[in-house]
Amino acid sequence: MADLSEHPYPDIRDPRVMVAVPRERRAAMAALWALAERLTKLLADATEPLIGQIKLAWWRDMTGLLAADPAALPKGEPLLAELQATWGGQGDLAPLVDAAEALLLAEDEATRAEAARAFGEALFALSGGAGGARWGLLWAAVQQSDAAAARLLFAEARGPAPRRAEFHGARALLMLDRWAAAVAARDGERRWRNEGLLLFRVGLFGR
Repeated sequence: MADLSEHPYPDIRDPRVMVAVPRERRAAMAALWALAERLTKLLADATEPLIGQIKLAWWRDMTGLLAADPAALPKGEPLLAELQATWGGQGDLAPLVDAAEALLLAEDEATRAEAARAFGEALFALSGGAGGARWGLLWAAVQQSDAAAARLLFAEARGPAPRRAEFHGARALLMLDRWAAAVAARDGERRWRNEGLLLFRVGLFGR
């Protein structure tokens, strides 16, 4: 498994987090979060919103096929093959694409934050739990080229912590939420050793 300890945002595929995912769900989680990463890269590379929308529309079509007719998915795309093997006919991943598009088209602070929360909540729900809003705000903040926009999203992500009970049975998502909070508390500044200790503590004790 790849070392994602220095990824721009907390990712369930980080080995320190993945150990908290039930073994039988790990392949599905890896594929789902790889899709989230692909959508993130698409947003970062979209120099024109229209081009980004066209690419997102393709992924929306693919998620529709994945849910309704996985055998009809085109061949040759490794990520689609992973998703077909782990998500075929099992869930609707379109909300993730919709939230990514909303962020792409956001023109003000409020809609940008709303889209960020929606992306995080959709990703956490598909990952088998609740929460995700704070993670989503951090995820959007680290993508911003505008420092003022990033600061506002970091500030939103420093809001009240979801109760630990919301993550019952989803220790990996609790780890991601607390990890996101730690990064947001420093406006995106990374302290790798402290983050590692945080993950160890939350993973072991849940707090």
